[in-house]
Amino acid sequence: MSVFQGFSNIGKVPELRQRILFTLGVVAIYRIGVFITTPGVDRSVMRSIVKSQGGLLGFFNLFSGGALQNLSIFALGIMPYVSASIIFQLLGLVSKQVEEMRKEGEAGRRKIEQWTRYGTILLSIFQSFGVAMMLEGMNNADMGGGRFGDVVADPGWGFRLMTVITLTTGTGLIMWLGEQATERGIGNGTSIIIFASIVSGIPSGVMSYWQGHAGDVQPLTITILLAMLLLSIACVVFFERAHRRIPIQYSRRQVGRHVYGAQRAHLPLKVNMASMIPAIFASSLLMFPATLASFNIPGMQTMSSVLNRGDWVFQLFFAALCIFFSFFYTAVTFQPVDVAENLKKQQANIPGIRPGKQTAEYIDRVLTRLTVAGSIYVATICVVPSIVALSLRVPFQFGGTSLMIVVGVALETVNQIEAHLITRSYEGLTGPRMTRLSGRRTT
Repeated sequence: MSVFQGFSNIGKVPELRQRILFTLGVVAIYRIGVFITTPGVDRSVMRSIVKSQGGLLGFFNLFSGGALQNLSIFALGIMPYVSASIIFQLLGLVSKQVEEMRKEGEAGRRKIEQWTRYGTILLSIFQSFGVAMMLEGMNNADMGGGRFGDVVADPGWGFRLMTVITLTTGTGLIMWLGEQATERGIGNGTSIIIFASIVSGIPSGVMSYWQGHAGDVQPLTITILLAMLLLSIACVVFFERAHRRIPIQYSRRQVGRHVYGAQRAHLPLKVNMASMIPAIFASSLLMFPATLASFNIPGMQTMSSVLNRGDWVFQLFFAALCIFFSFFYTAVTFQPVDVAENLKKQQANIPGIRPGKQTAEYIDRVLTRLTVAGSIYVATICVVPSIVALSLRVPFQFGGTSLMIVVGVALETVNQIEAHLITRSYEGLTGPRMTRLSGRRTT
């Protein structure tokens, strides 16, 4: 009953209500744009080609919310922005200028965001030209055009220029909508758009499975699928909320005439510090070979065809990328040296560990062990359900990557809604006596 009461409290907070409505409006605009077709293409032919293939095309279509098979103005989706973010995070490790901007606080963060926008536009131009070349290449029989018809009615530089302008503008609009949703809505705008893209494909996936197995729906298959779905959701919720609490003790301090005794607290370290970011980063990176192959770069065509099969090579490569980005993103976003320095300034220490260097080494050692477990969890949850889904021949939308992103974004959004309610003295969505989804405090 407390959960329903928590949802009823949402309408009592005007600011929260406006934020939720604004986010829903952004999602509605995005979904409308998915069905606006790029000039000069036949989306019915493209839809048939995408349905007949998997691998990279399936990934691309999944994260664009069906925009690729509709050849809409949002066909590139939000992935160019994600790719630009990856590039600038990598530059932060090798470029002193980017590292200095990051340390400048709010001003530096705004500079990095501005450069990320510029990078998004450049990547969109590059990828949209690759998409135009790929669409023209699909007119060939080898790409499916011989079976379904011509994707592009009038290929040439006019079509390529129009495609570059249309898709780049569409990506810029999605990027702006995501930023507005983050600032004026609820949750992370980029994650919300990806969430909407994945969820929108579930009804069509169910219908296609039902139509493809009309009169031959196996109860055992449905039971295995539902069991895997529930088990995967439980694993995602457990690992996203699991954390290791490092005890911290504050020294006695005197503030004016008052002397405060030693206090105890905890430094929570999540098992999966990177959340669903590794899956998003890995998915974005896997889309590059198809783009590079359209420019006839040596070796990219072979690599793209291998990944596009969606077999064990694709799954193994995807799992390796998930593990790599789990360590990479954790190393970029969490600095044990900075945490140890802050604890030292606050006259706090970990019992039995000396402040300074030893504290940083201890936190780094604990964080590395947690990241090992977290990266294995991310790789497993992204690959195993997808393999089961492919073996049972169910729609791609039920894969582990989409499931992890959907559950992860839902948890983060609920956390923010609960934080707004608690700030205004309302009970959270989980009730007063239950464990808060966001009840982890950082020091």
